[in-house]
Amino acid sequence: MGSTLDRLRTSQANRSVTFRTSSPPFPTLRETISTAVASPNAAARRERETRDTKDTEKQVSTNNRRPHRTPNTPGMGTGVPIVRQSASRVDLGGVHDESCAVSQGPPRACAAVILLALGIGCQSNSATIEPVPPGDAPNETPASLLSRTRPLMSTVFRIQVANPPPNTENVIRQAFEEVERLENVLSEWRDDSDISKVNSLAGKKSVKVGDDALRVVDAGMDVSMWSRGAFDLSWAALWGLYDFRPDSIKIPTPQEIKPRLVLISYKNIRVSKKYKTVFLKKRGMAIGTGGIAKGYALDNAGAVLRGGGIENYMIFGGGQVQVHGERDGRPWRVGIQHPRDPSKYFAALESTGASFSTSGDYEHAVFDGSGKRWHHIIDTKTGRPADKSLSVTIMTSEGIYADALSTAAFVLGPEKALRMLSRIAYPAEAVIVGSDCKVYMTPKAKQQIRMNVELVDGRLPHCKP
Repeated sequence: MGSTLDRLRTSQANRSVTFRTSSPPFPTLRETISTAVASPNAAARRERETRDTKDTEKQVSTNNRRPHRTPNTPGMGTGVPIVRQSASRVDLGGVHDESCAVSQGPPRACAAVILLALGIGCQSNSATIEPVPPGDAPNETPASLLSRTRPLMSTVFRIQVANPPPNTENVIRQAFEEVERLENVLSEWRDDSDISKVNSLAGKKSVKVGDDALRVVDAGMDVSMWSRGAFDLSWAALWGLYDFRPDSIKIPTPQEIKPRLVLISYKNIRVSKKYKTVFLKKRGMAIGTGGIAKGYALDNAGAVLRGGGIENYMIFGGGQVQVHGERDGRPWRVGIQHPRDPSKYFAALESTGASFSTSGDYEHAVFDGSGKRWHHIIDTKTGRPADKSLSVTIMTSEGIYADALSTAAFVLGPEKALRMLSRIAYPAEAVIVGSDCKVYMTPKAKQQIRMNVELVDGRLPHCKP
């Protein structure tokens, strides 16, 4: 399967995002910056090299996801007192049913359920975008749509195939097996994974890694550079500080955060594609794949499906969605959740070939006594939750970049995120809800989006910052 996967990955990387354009275009909410479309990755990689840096079948929603299984995190000292969100307060779409923690090191108790998303993975994306039926299609799954799910990567992966050919069940099984393989290879929670080996030898020596780990780290370095550290693979130095599990919520003090911040910098990660090695320059550094691995897994699962002759599919994994082909003769439609009412979609996007990733502050969120919201997407420059966005949805041709870019854009905030997307040599579109509830979009997203609500002065209704 290796050669077939490599060939299909190359094809995936070279294809552009395919959107269905609505007419007339969505009215301008705010002047946005055009997204540059150039040869993907080349400029960033040249820059980095010259600088030497470098099975259930039910419908799944955020309300019925399997809870994270995380270890205890002892010795974390005193912190800000936190109260759990009650049902009478803002509904976070079942987030109180999930647990989430950053442990001091890769915990050994998590071998059964690998937390690639890390829950509080600081730089992970777990806000949810859901597939929605095209047009006025009924909510139930039609006979022409085969849907299969499997718990993987601490979330639930779902594959839907439209007009499935006879071999679909077998090919879907192979796609799930590919995701499971990547879970074993990329998880910082397994002692024998490439990522764990790199972390265990931080500040000591470079580590030879496999092709998958090299690809994920290399792409992560691209986005780290493009975003100037808003996305940073070395966020995992914050292990042990935060715990969002309902029964042991913990928010660190500034004194606890400060000594960890000096260990966070993508500029201290060395990647050699020639020798297939990764080196962390400082002892105590650690890299985490929580904000990028699921997107890569979707790419590989999609390659398996296409290699098996399946052309019309949707893959859903946590906050990541990848679509290809059509459903019932129409582009696939992906719904974007309202950040303050995740049971509703405020917009939908249609495509015949794209990857989508959403980052939002409504997942794994808790409130302190003053009502302040604490969520899991951390600004690694401050060690605190990023506060410039409520929700970011990114659309690209590859899940690996959609995953990481949605985190980067969330941390940057709308204006800087749009500037980043216009500057980088990689085509990506965005729908961003700023901290003021105003909606920002790149030009192509503005043309393609289907709004389900009417904006008020450019802002989402029923939205409280």
